[in-house]
Amino acid sequence: MLITIPAVLDSAQVARARALLDAAAWEDGRRTAGQQSALAKRNEQLPPDSAQARELGAAILRALSANALFVSAALPKRIFPPLFNRYTAEGGHAFGNHVDNAIRYSPDGTRIRTDLSATLFLADPGSYEGGELIVEDSYGAHAVKLPAGDMVLYPATSLHRVEPVTRGARLASFFWIESMVRDDGQRSLLLDLDVGIRSLAERVGDSDPAIVSLTGTYHNLLRRWADA
Repeated sequence: MLITIPAVLDSAQVARARALLDAAAWEDGRRTAGQQSALAKRNEQLPPDSAQARELGAAILRALSANALFVSAALPKRIFPPLFNRYTAEGGHAFGNHVDNAIRYSPDGTRIRTDLSATLFLADPGSYEGGELIVEDSYGAHAVKLPAGDMVLYPATSLHRVEPVTRGARLASFFWIESMVRDDGQRSLLLDLDVGIRSLAERVGDSDPAIVSLTGTYHNLLRRWADA
């Protein structure tokens, strides 16, 4: 399941993010890579304990908690604090094929199972060339390059890469989600059911017997599958 979530951050929030990132001190992105990923990773990363990372990370978490599509698609149990990276043409930056680590440790030591990976784009796609996120699944390779403020959500089990940036700078936030429902197929079914219920309710009303029945089915499936 690969899902695009538009306008996670609005234009004012993106502008604030860009101002902070443009003034930040960046470091080699390989400092936070696993052993295998470090061989393929060439980018810069914002120190996670920097004031800019803390401010922007908190803003992103607030925005996600208010985003109905994200909550429905991810069914989040825990979210790894957002990180930030930069790919530039001058640095010859890219990130070769890799799969994200299964377990991440948050700054407070909490273990987070990485069920879902997220990339929130923070640079206008016209301001740089290259830098597409390529996500591979059973249906092939998908190239993702979204407007600033939009986010893509995809299974962390996916083989993926970032293509070389040949002009300008690609800025993004990236992080992982541990879902209450770890199975991607089950999450997809729940999302489809939730979207269908909401669409139908707009036409017939929340109190319609069909809506009541379908909502009950949704929650009974969530109760069966969730590790809350």
